[in-house]
Amino acid sequence: MANMSPKKNPIPTQEPEIRAHNFEEVAMGYSEAVAIDEALRCLNCKNMPCVSGCPVNIHIPEFISKIKEGDFEGAYQVINRSSSLPAVCGRVCPQETQCESKCVRGIKGEPVGIGRLERFVADWHNAHLDEAPAVAAPNGHKVAVVGSGPSGLTCAGDLAKKGYKVTVFEALHAAGGVLVYGIPEFRLPKAIVQKEVDNLVKMGVDVETNIVIGKTLTIDELFDIGYEAVFIGTGAGLPNFMGIPGESYKGVYSANEFLTRSNLMKAYKESPVTPIMKGGKVAVVGGGNVAMDAARTALRLGAEKVYIVYRRSMEELPARREEVEHAIEEGIEFKLLNNPVEILGYNNPDDKRDARNGFVTGMKCICMELGEPDERGRRRPVEIKGSEFILDVNTVIMSIGTSPNPLIKMTTNGLDVNKRGGIIVEESTGATTKEGVYAGGDAVTGAATVISAMGAGKTAAKAIDEYLMSK
Repeated sequence: MANMSPKKNPIPTQEPEIRAHNFEEVAMGYSEAVAIDEALRCLNCKNMPCVSGCPVNIHIPEFISKIKEGDFEGAYQVINRSSSLPAVCGRVCPQETQCESKCVRGIKGEPVGIGRLERFVADWHNAHLDEAPAVAAPNGHKVAVVGSGPSGLTCAGDLAKKGYKVTVFEALHAAGGVLVYGIPEFRLPKAIVQKEVDNLVKMGVDVETNIVIGKTLTIDELFDIGYEAVFIGTGAGLPNFMGIPGESYKGVYSANEFLTRSNLMKAYKESPVTPIMKGGKVAVVGGGNVAMDAARTALRLGAEKVYIVYRRSMEELPARREEVEHAIEEGIEFKLLNNPVEILGYNNPDDKRDARNGFVTGMKCICMELGEPDERGRRRPVEIKGSEFILDVNTVIMSIGTSPNPLIKMTTNGLDVNKRGGIIVEESTGATTKEGVYAGGDAVTGAATVISAMGAGKTAAKAIDEYLMSK
């Protein structure tokens, strides 16, 4: 019998006062009974509008129907036909603006909890089954994948299923890309990402870490040593800064550096090798998901007070609603309609080096108001003259976006990029301006979602297969 409740089944979470001081996962997932009850809210629409909102076209009504029947493994197999990272996507994808935004149940109530059901199915599979994935018969062709983030892992997995010998090259010492260095443990446990990487290895994919393509090897050299096609999924890891005075002081971080130190370099340990802030007051500049991750990480690392400083209002805040709500529950203060103009610092007069050895003592901000809409329809923030004030902080984390690293472009002949540094591709195939080279994810679009990067990886894998088979 259908469940006609207008609201989703809530997902249990750790209490805010407890989770704010640990790195354990915040949301704890559905039970079997709750998952079935939530699945019964699905109307199994014939035209399946939810599927059109999924970048990898998961057959959503079919997997939900399997849950209704209690066939959780069957539901997993439906998802697995389209997505190689369901446990990841169920946790970090913005379903509210994608598949769930198309759900008919959302017209007069809340949409079906598609993301929560995807997570449940993936977690159930991982807890109950540990079968080695099928290994395809080799087809004799070699493909290199540069970057082990969501687009690279997806492309590698799809090609391995077709019998290609795939090698994934990762610059850092752990595979997973932004899934491991950028997303905190309390949102996406590292063990889940590692399981996905391990499954690829079992399928025959080689993973080479500590290899910087553009330094250790170039794209052209990959072809010289026998690879017949290359997929570039290097993400957008070059942080942006505001260009305001004081950004070179100690205690100013990019969100990339801050989260990488915490996630991969274990700065959360009691005596870390790579210390970052312990205690004190922290300002995180920006309003996206990465800003929320950095702020909530700072809190867990012992900050006394954490501020989100954002130049627009709450309505324009780009982060997921759930992440914003969790941050507020944990005690993070939002300084909205404010913008930094200078980072203040103190230089030790006994230190004969330069100002970069100074320490942050505060941040000068100015109040903003929303003016006329810009070219994208967003109301433009305008400074209010004479409204400057000092925010008492000793750590500042800049989370105002990232750009693709120019290293690949600088060392690859015939690879064109746009004015923002994104690799230029043919949208329907991911083909770049260099023959045999494909690209996708943030390296093309700039910072975007995990699921859109996965969609680009799938598109490129299909195109690479067609390209090599035609040869």
